[in-house]
Amino acid sequence: MEIFSVKNLSFTYPLCSNKAIDNINFSINSSEFILICGQSGCGKTTLLKLLKKELTPKGEISGSIFYKNQTLSELDNRTSAEQIGFVMQNPESQVVMHKVSYELAFGAENIGLPKDVICRRMAEMVNFFGLNDIFDSEISSLSGGQKQLVNLASIMIMHPNVIILDEPTSQLDPIASKDFISVLRRINAELGITIIIVEHNLEDVMPISDKVIVIDNGKVIANDTPRNICAALKNINENHPMLKALPTPTKIYASLNNNKDILCPITVKEGKDFLEKNYKSDIKELPINKPSHSNNIAVELSNIWYRYERNSKDILKDVNLKVYKGEVFSLLGGNGAGKTTLMSVISGINKAYRGKILINGKKIKDYKKNSLYLHNIAYLPQSLQTVFIEDNVRKDFDEVCKLMKYDKDAKEKIILSVSEKLGITHLLDKNPYDLSGGEQQKCAIAKMLLLQPKILLMDEPSKAMDSFAKESLSEIIKMLKSDDEMTIIIVTHDIDFACECSDRVGLFFDGNIVSYNTPNKFFTENTFYTTSANRMARNIYPSAVKCSDIIKLCQRNGLINE
Repeated sequence: MEIFSVKNLSFTYPLCSNKAIDNINFSINSSEFILICGQSGCGKTTLLKLLKKELTPKGEISGSIFYKNQTLSELDNRTSAEQIGFVMQNPESQVVMHKVSYELAFGAENIGLPKDVICRRMAEMVNFFGLNDIFDSEISSLSGGQKQLVNLASIMIMHPNVIILDEPTSQLDPIASKDFISVLRRINAELGITIIIVEHNLEDVMPISDKVIVIDNGKVIANDTPRNICAALKNINENHPMLKALPTPTKIYASLNNNKDILCPITVKEGKDFLEKNYKSDIKELPINKPSHSNNIAVELSNIWYRYERNSKDILKDVNLKVYKGEVFSLLGGNGAGKTTLMSVISGINKAYRGKILINGKKIKDYKKNSLYLHNIAYLPQSLQTVFIEDNVRKDFDEVCKLMKYDKDAKEKIILSVSEKLGITHLLDKNPYDLSGGEQQKCAIAKMLLLQPKILLMDEPSKAMDSFAKESLSEIIKMLKSDDEMTIIIVTHDIDFACECSDRVGLFFDGNIVSYNTPNKFFTENTFYTTSANRMARNIYPSAVKCSDIIKLCQRNGLINE
């Protein structure tokens, strides 16, 4: 039975000439798990909002959306609220109440369910989601993964037929992300609830999906099963950008294999089997290039301790770290481990109560007034809402130039130089909040570069980026390192991104950096905090940590039957 039917749907935002959604047609059956993907700015989020009448954006709409054979616009408010759930990208955006128990009951109370029904449903969901230990907790005390589970549980209490999710794992660490996707799989498999999810990270979602819908410039360009989507994209374009977004096993298959008789792998298990059955392993390792950076220390932390309040627990516990000039150092770790707190202490926003911090050989406390931030250190926070203060990117850049006291010629020159370097000259006259996640992030980085920093701190810079934008960002980071000898410290949940652009990678746990090493050493020694490529190939090519590593080794070794 069709639960959603979309016919000739087009949508244009006010004052825009291009359509955000352009003549889209598809149908979704009851109990299906549907993955929608595409490059940043292609129209995915707009489409999701059009499927939830309360979130329909302002603009010109044509075509039809049917829910259970009824026009969505004619659906009564209670039915829409009760039967069609929506989980947003940022867990904070959806939270209404301050306690978990109140949040779980909020939606059910608003549709007028009796108290005994709410209590019974709440008890069920608390047990299903494993929320017993946090039931009476303040939501502000929860990790990102816990908040997102609470959001999902509060929707489930309404007994929905459909749950729509917009990049729900983008702010979760790798383990919390896998746990969340696992819960979605159970909801779909055990309860038959239809799942419609937009994701950029397809590794865990694509293998459990019934159908994958690929959108490009507002149009549906592919709508097929996960195993067939690779061939569908290659038929459109042998080098289609979305091929780079596919799960690691599928991506490697697409780069290596032209034999249609060989099954396209979509899981790590299938990928491992694909390698073992088809490729030799005489050459097991590639030459590893040593990281290139200065021996001069740019950032040094000695015995750093920090807590937010006098009587609260320590967030940073005896942290020691040296980061060298011209080095890219990335830090992984779970939500709430203290990574962002560490960045705030390095940047001088918060002050450690014990220990010593040296920035380019000078004690951080000896930097007076704004001298720490002028031509010295810049901090790109996780929330871009705190970065942009104007309704126009160019105006935002002008404000930084005023702060730096550039004259008119110098201002125009540096804005042009930075914009060309990051490929954003066409975005300068746009509102930053009208941009896609990847475009916003590039403009935010550009704003930081206008400060001409020697040290750049970046908190989750690849968040909300598609694979193409991440690849571009990785190249930008490498360029900043090589051209400007900039020191870059990154906090991220994105393991593949960290592997691609870092000289060293560290793991933060329980208030401290428990290990760090070069990407090859670091990822080959981990089980969960490692790349899909390494999990897939570690028994065949032990040192391979990137897709490109596996592809090169397969090409050098050759096929078994050659």
